[in-house]
Formats: sequence, structure tokens, C-alpha cells
Amino acid sequence: MSAGTYAPKPGAAPLTRMITSQAAFETKMLLRNGEQLLLTVIIPSLLLVLFSTVDILALPTGTTGGGKSVDFLAPGILALAVMSTAFTGQAIATGFERRYGVLKRLGASPIPRWALMTAKTISVLVTEILQIALLTVIAFALGWSPHGSPVAAALLLVLGTAAFSGLGLLMAGTLRAEATLAAANLVFLLLLVGGGVIVPLDRFPDGVASALALLPISALSDGLRDVLQHGAGMPWGDLGILAVWAVLGLGAAARLFRWE
Repeated sequence: MSAGTYAPKPGAAPLTRMITSQAAFETKMLLRNGEQLLLTVIIPSLLLVLFSTVDILALPTGTTGGGKSVDFLAPGILALAVMSTAFTGQAIATGFERRYGVLKRLGASPIPRWALMTAKTISVLVTEILQIALLTVIAFALGWSPHGSPVAAALLLVLGTAAFSGLGLLMAGTLRAEATLAAANLVFLLLLVGGGVIVPLDRFPDGVASALALLPISALSDGLRDVLQHGAGMPWGDLGILAVWAVLGLGAAARLFRWE
């Protein structure tokens, strides 16, 4: 070996390897966090089992009984799972990473910031796939009979992920970590009750229901319910609402996110 020659050659890893490695790390950290598991796995699963087997809430006419109850509830719980991961979990985790200087240090590493956000997005998608698979198995065990186009359902889930991810990053990048923790959990609880997940929107006064229908969780849960319960075609109205939230949330996050 000649003088001044190094082996292996120093330098940054290929971009794809950096993104893959960071995404794998983010996913492991997400799945190892007890609070995140509570939000992403335990709460949605318990809600699905509880409200499908126990007549606690008055569901819409014709949805009483074991299998029919789960037909109404399963799409809403899938929407809740997306929100818990893409919004609540990501907002809290990113907020504390920002507070402790993790993002600042990663920003000084060879991985570009856009690649770091890409890795976080991949981590969210992987976690959601695991969530949806688990909840689908539980729903089938409870007698779920889905209908409709898988493509329409997948498009709703992707746009819902983009909308909630943008809102989560916006919150994490503009508020203090403690404020993000409190606000994200509060929003989660409010949208759980008022987003059409387990309580039908027609149980609210007309004016309130119309306003709640414009929320991303309502659009996602109603769109999934139209497709998977009623076998409807492409729910363009709900897709449009989610697309608007995705553009606004991601655009605001890109503009206002502070790394320190």
C-alpha cells in the first residue's frame, strides 16, 4: 500500500444505502418505544375488539350485531391507525429529536435533510403496513366482510398518510417538545371522538357534522367506509379533502420546520 492510500476508501455511503439504513433505524426505534406501541397497536386493536363485540355506542341503523358492527368500525379503526402513526407518533418522536439536538446532528451528517425526511416517511409506511395487517387479521376474526376496490382503499391510505405526516411534522417543527406531546395527544383524543372513527358523524348536529366532515380523519374514515363497507367506487370528494390537507400540511412543514 502506497503512502497516503486508505482502505476502505473514506467517504459517504451511497445515498440509497443511507436512506435504507436510516429508515430501518427509525422503524426499530418506533417499534421499541412503549408509548408509540400503545398508540399504534394496542389502542386501535382494543377499540376494534371492544366496540365490535360490546354494544356501547349507537351505530347507524342496520349496523348492530357482531359482524355488521365490525363492518362499520374496521375502516374507522384503520384510519385511526394511520393517524396515530403518521401524525401523533411522528410528531412526538420528531419533536423530542429536535429538542435533544438529534436532528441538528443528523443535519450535519452526510445524509441530506430531504433524504432524512424520506427515511422517516418510509418508516411510517412500514409501521402502517404492520398495523393494517394486524388490524385486518383481527377484523376478519371478528367477522369483517370488506367490499370495494383495494386500489381506492390504498389511495385513501396513502393520501391520509401524507396529510397526517405533514401536520405532524409541522407541529413537531414549530412547537416545543412538551407542547407537541400535549397537543398531539389532545388532538388524537378529540379526533378519535369527533372524526367519525367510532361515533358516526350523523350523531352530531348538522352544522357540526358538516364542519367535522372536512377534517382529514373524517375524510379518511368515511372514504374507507364507503369503499370497504358499501363497495362504492373511487371516493373523489374524500380524496380531494385529503389532498388539500396533504398539500397544506407538507407545504407549511417545509416552510416553517425548524431543525433546532
